[in-house]
Amino acid sequence: MNQDDKQTLLRLQNIHKSFPGVHALNDVTMSVLPGEIHGLLGENGAGKSTLMKILNGVYRADSGNIVWQGNAIEIHSPQDAQRNGISMIHQELALVGYLDAGKNIFLGREPGGIIPGTINWGRMYADAGRIVDELGLAIDVRRPVRFFSLAQQQMIEVAKALSLEARLIIMDEPTSSLTDREVETLFSQMRALRDRGVSIIFISHRLEEIFAICDRVTVLRDGAWVATSPIADLTTDTLIKYMVGREVDQIFEPRTGSISGQVILEVKDLNRGDRVKNITFQLRQGEILGIAGLVGAGRTETLETIFGAHPASSGIIRVNGEQVRIRRPDQAIKQGIGFVTEDRKGQGLFPAMTVAINIAITRLAELVRAVLVNRGAVNTLAEDFIARLDIRTPSAQQKVQNLSGGNQQKVIISRWMTLNPRVLMLDEPTRGIDVGAKHEIYRLMRQLASEGVGIIMVSSELPEILGVSDRVLVMHEGRIAGEFNPQHATQDDLMTAATGMVQEGFRL
Repeated sequence: MNQDDKQTLLRLQNIHKSFPGVHALNDVTMSVLPGEIHGLLGENGAGKSTLMKILNGVYRADSGNIVWQGNAIEIHSPQDAQRNGISMIHQELALVGYLDAGKNIFLGREPGGIIPGTINWGRMYADAGRIVDELGLAIDVRRPVRFFSLAQQQMIEVAKALSLEARLIIMDEPTSSLTDREVETLFSQMRALRDRGVSIIFISHRLEEIFAICDRVTVLRDGAWVATSPIADLTTDTLIKYMVGREVDQIFEPRTGSISGQVILEVKDLNRGDRVKNITFQLRQGEILGIAGLVGAGRTETLETIFGAHPASSGIIRVNGEQVRIRRPDQAIKQGIGFVTEDRKGQGLFPAMTVAINIAITRLAELVRAVLVNRGAVNTLAEDFIARLDIRTPSAQQKVQNLSGGNQQKVIISRWMTLNPRVLMLDEPTRGIDVGAKHEIYRLMRQLASEGVGIIMVSSELPEILGVSDRVLVMHEGRIAGEFNPQHATQDDLMTAATGMVQEGFRL
């Protein structure tokens, strides 16, 4: 990293940052060139967010310099960053849903009218319209943002950044909730911004996106700089090695062979509204059954129906050959069915509670002595699973919100494993976690399958579906459109079925 400061837009130089007990950033240096898309990579806890919060004025570095357009500057707040032409789009969008796009773009910076204290609405909407037109975003700036797709909302955030005359836009996991088509739309706009001379720092755990959109990448590991390189000079294996500090010969765990265990779950002609239509399949003991499909195909809704979160209108569910009635989640749990939801932070975790409580919470009724929770028993149970699943936490008393995404996911899986489930349903189990943690989740899934647990996994990542599953179902518009052997199928095969281009029920 020997870029001359006069040739760089930004240089973060020798940045150090410590928190109590943690050296979060250790002598980190990186540069961003004018008009480039620069990927920032690293496992959860590598220091990416801390570094970007320093650049955005949320944190102050303990030492080091920010050199902006050749001059050393100090950034004390996000407003300071914006005044210098630096804007950050967070993973959780900061839009006000009931306000229209124009008001969101200029929120707090509305142009004044002729009369003091009034707002020149006409000028504001004209300026907002000009910015979205420059982005090629065909939207009505007077329409509330809640009516726009996630990709359009991402671009409204970009429009807000451009209204601030941003020279550098930081995008933190902007694609995590987008469909493939929306991702390509976003990437097209990012390329257009780059061509206009705007620089972008792009943070993503999806390596295929890094190779598709970035010009250069910087990798952090354990708070330290590891490498900066043109993307053209890297391979996936090299990037993974930089991120995790070791060779990962095989991301996906090897399959154990043919699945011949008994049928532990049978679903027949399951229906619920227009999202779950005549769903029929079997799951065998020790099998990992993948469910693929486009967003809105009914994958999550199918799992929710089996779990009783939204009861079926008709259909049959059998567990170990016996027909069961599941109208509520507690009835599913009694039948040995667990469900790890896609939204682990909103629906899966109790963030302010300890790791121990989050693991043991499904069994707290058994762990009460008199009227008090037996904390010793809770800790013993939790520590057993912390060891078994290799959950990386300073102790069972650590708040779960302080763990990385991969370790949070292990905590949720541990919670269900305390109940010895027959069936474990996982909805997007690796969303938002880094490649090293993904490998550990895959290893854990294969371990659970080897112990006889039947696993159903919904995933939007086709390489993951093909690499992890023993068998794959593809859904389209609420129905099963195809069944595939992942050792013979391709991503194109799955996508063809997902778009409804094959005869329903196709098997490969």
